[in-house]
Amino acid sequence: MRAEMDLDNKRILFIKQSSLGDIVHTLPVAHALKRHYPDCCIGWIVEQGFAGIVERDDAVDHVYPIHIPATSDPQAPRGVYGKALIATVRTLALLKRAFRAVPFDISLDLHASFRSGVLALTNPKGVRLGFADARELNTLFQHEHVLVPDEIEHALDKNLLFCEHLQCPVSENDFYMCTSPEDRVRASSFLATHGVVEGQRFAYANPAARWETKFWPVQKWALLADQLIDSGVEVVFGGSANDQKYIASIASKMERKAIIAAGFLSLEDSVAMIEQAAAYVGLDSGPMHIAAMVKTPVAALFGPTHPERVGPYKVAHRVLQAPGVDCLCCRQRSCSHMSCMKGISVEQVYGAVVELIGM
Repeated sequence: MRAEMDLDNKRILFIKQSSLGDIVHTLPVAHALKRHYPDCCIGWIVEQGFAGIVERDDAVDHVYPIHIPATSDPQAPRGVYGKALIATVRTLALLKRAFRAVPFDISLDLHASFRSGVLALTNPKGVRLGFADARELNTLFQHEHVLVPDEIEHALDKNLLFCEHLQCPVSENDFYMCTSPEDRVRASSFLATHGVVEGQRFAYANPAARWETKFWPVQKWALLADQLIDSGVEVVFGGSANDQKYIASIASKMERKAIIAAGFLSLEDSVAMIEQAAAYVGLDSGPMHIAAMVKTPVAALFGPTHPERVGPYKVAHRVLQAPGVDCLCCRQRSCSHMSCMKGISVEQVYGAVVELIGM
């Protein structure tokens, strides 16, 4: 950042709309900025489904929820491109109106896409800052670029380069998430309703993800859950309402009774529940990054994605991968054999969870 740029009393706009894990990975940047410049004002453009997490954060002063349908989602419905175009035009108009009235002094584009670059233009004044290696012509929208050294692999480490550029070094105390008392009460009440009393150990299990290649076999999930319950560790299956049918298929194969929170708790309540869990066990997805950020030990099942780039960060964890599979980290969203996930054994995962909990 230019030496003359003083961020005290400045208005700083974050542009990181999605996905859940990426937003979680951006929170430490906001925390470090607010800690170094307590009088700065931080705004954040975010997809409305994730707005609650940002709204609860003690470093963020203003949240600008938007909703533009994802066109890259394999399950996107017909006509999504037209809907996305209409939503984009409306969103740009609303943001321009808001920022014309009260502009920001600097925009931080951590999303690094063409769309986020266009969103940055809605702020009529100030400096636009983005990654030097951004895709989709994003660099053309920026006034200044954050260089990414070759040795930087993890997504969160890459985001923290903004802190270095802005002269606000991150500290261990910047790695946290905020929940409200109401979130924690709802999470505790749900657990109590299902027989999990205060102080009782439970594992938060997340068996679903956006990529079909990340899924672990249903029968293995059922065996794992039964083994953990028999060992005195309750298992709570989390996720969204869209995951209920899949989780029900796991529950149907279990000998023990499943506790299913998916679809019954908000995302913010789920953060509070993950924070209370003795361990997280699940796929490489947003809840895994939440668990890492709230310091809940993580047993993470990895197949098509690269744990060095998106694995659990700064938390006790075990990365579980299939042995002897030469196509690990292929980043393919469809696969005919799924060897990388099928090859992870129940014994591997059970042993990791037991070790992390300290049984």
